Amino acid sequence: MEESRKKRKKMKKGCLAVRVGFQGEEDSGLRRFVIPISYLKHPLFVRLLESAREVYGFRSAPGPLKLPCSVDDFLHLRWLIERESNAFHCLPLFSKFSIRNSRRRYV
Repeated sequence: MEESRKKRKKMKKGCLAVRVGFQGEEDSGLRRFVIPISYLKHPLFVRLLESAREVYGFRSAPGPLKLPCSVDDFLHLRWLIERESNAFHCLPLFSKFSIRNSRRRYV
């Protein structure tokens, strides 16, 4: 049992554990997620952190950070953040090629 706790607490560098949900919800209430710390800078996630501050205050409880939203809302937020970050990663590829270069004729 002690070994399973150690495995559960191990996390990749640059990640953060959060607990999402409401205490009284069905399906065991809070659900644990591991997210990249880069989410902490995203404006949508910052708004969620502000909500957490309003609901839970500044006191740091032991364990993962609690976020006051439904699991479905959190999954949608995570999808939006990932979609944005993936779009920005693709921009350099598109900027290397211009319409003029794609119409160049090879003789």
